[in-house]
Amino acid sequence: MEAVSTPREGSPDVAILAFPTSVSTSSVVSKKRKHSALATSNAASPAPSDRGNTPGLSTDNIVLPAKHLDLSSRPRLTISRHPSFVPIAPDSDYCTTEPLCNNRLNFRYTPAGLSVSGSALPFRTIESNPTSFRVSWEDRSTFVKVTQDGLGLRGEKGFRSARCNAPVRQGKWYMEVKIEQGGGERPAEGGGTEGSHVRLGWARREAPLNGPAGLDGYSYAIRDKTGEKVHLSRPKPYGRAFGSGDVIGMYISLPPCRKPNNRDPHDPAHIKRERIAIEFKGQEYFESFEYSQSKEMITLMNSNDRGKGSTSTPAPSTTKKSATVKNLPSTGRGSKAGPSEPNPLRPLPTLGSDSCVAFFVNGKSQGIAFQDLYDYIPLRSHSRKAQEKKRANREGLREHKENPFDDGSLGYYPLISLFNEARVRINPGPDFDYPPPPDIDTLLVSAEDGNMDMKPTAERTWRPLCERYPEYMSEQFALDDREETEAMKNQQASDICA
Repeated sequence: MEAVSTPREGSPDVAILAFPTSVSTSSVVSKKRKHSALATSNAASPAPSDRGNTPGLSTDNIVLPAKHLDLSSRPRLTISRHPSFVPIAPDSDYCTTEPLCNNRLNFRYTPAGLSVSGSALPFRTIESNPTSFRVSWEDRSTFVKVTQDGLGLRGEKGFRSARCNAPVRQGKWYMEVKIEQGGGERPAEGGGTEGSHVRLGWARREAPLNGPAGLDGYSYAIRDKTGEKVHLSRPKPYGRAFGSGDVIGMYISLPPCRKPNNRDPHDPAHIKRERIAIEFKGQEYFESFEYSQSKEMITLMNSNDRGKGSTSTPAPSTTKKSATVKNLPSTGRGSKAGPSEPNPLRPLPTLGSDSCVAFFVNGKSQGIAFQDLYDYIPLRSHSRKAQEKKRANREGLREHKENPFDDGSLGYYPLISLFNEARVRINPGPDFDYPPPPDIDTLLVSAEDGNMDMKPTAERTWRPLCERYPEYMSEQFALDDREETEAMKNQQASDICA
């Protein structure tokens, strides 16, 4: 096997490891993979980090030989070497994380390590410390500083966001976030005329990290300043305002995951991963395309921005029941379909009225904030064979491919957005400052219906989010095992044919 060291924009220290990492490739490096890895700008992806010259940090990177790579000479890691923590001030608990592959520019990174000897696939998913539910080291804006346990977050100027390290795909889950500085309180260091603010919510992978929760259709949030709920950048009355010292409970309920149609190979609910292995400063990572925002969601967002009280389709329902598929706003009777939009807009499916988000302030329920959430499964892809053929002829084969399927990382993540040195601390449980009742749903429904005589069950129906991380990693390791088994079968079939 060969490792191809490919220069990348902004960093000479990143090397593509030209090995298969999903079941869609053979156990032997294909000619297409080799060609694409050797391609110029078409194969290149953004440098995971351009902060390689931080004082006090090693910038040495293991240089891979161009040919005859001996994997036995590389350490077999079960825990990522990265990140290192650099305090933002000598006496501060908040740190930058260096060196690190941060998710940005439409690329996502996951720590990887060598598989056991004799495996068909050379790399597997590994964890990074601490191996518990926390903020994701990679999946956050670099402007959000963190404590080494991954539970404390501090912002800078402008709204920036961070996702936690495990998604919710089904079930009922709860966590708390303590506001250490927010609600308009001004930083003690004199951070300008504006105070510190916090938005909290739940977001899909497509939600951007360089803006606040609730910015678009991919996230649902509440804001500290007014207690309003925000979705599609449209604030609406909801609960009480909150600020420094308050504890916010975050609850989400999702129905069971939809099972894919085994007779339909193009059903996006099938779980498939598209990723390649790279090396960055002595640590292997899996690199993949991030899920992009759909044209349909962008159209909905634009329509929401331009509505100004018009009769365009509103944002998803909050407390009322609705259909399981939402219609997109009309483009207008007089509009003509131009050549740039050859495909019709697809409907945006939802998870049904059983899905909801609710918040608590210091143990007091604020009621259901959002209901009938958008489904996190990708929309069914239009056929792009002709476009891909033209692109290949014009640009050559690409290293990465867009993934039209669920890769197992989709779902709703807790999203914390901080403005102007706001500070929060995550509490994923199991011990909470304000434990919610065993049956949160009954509490919420009885409040909505005005029937306070409904008796909740004594058995707890929800789970603390601290339990989600080990469950999620077990799912990822199971996908590794499945891909390894299929790759081994493909290798054996190739050996028989040879």
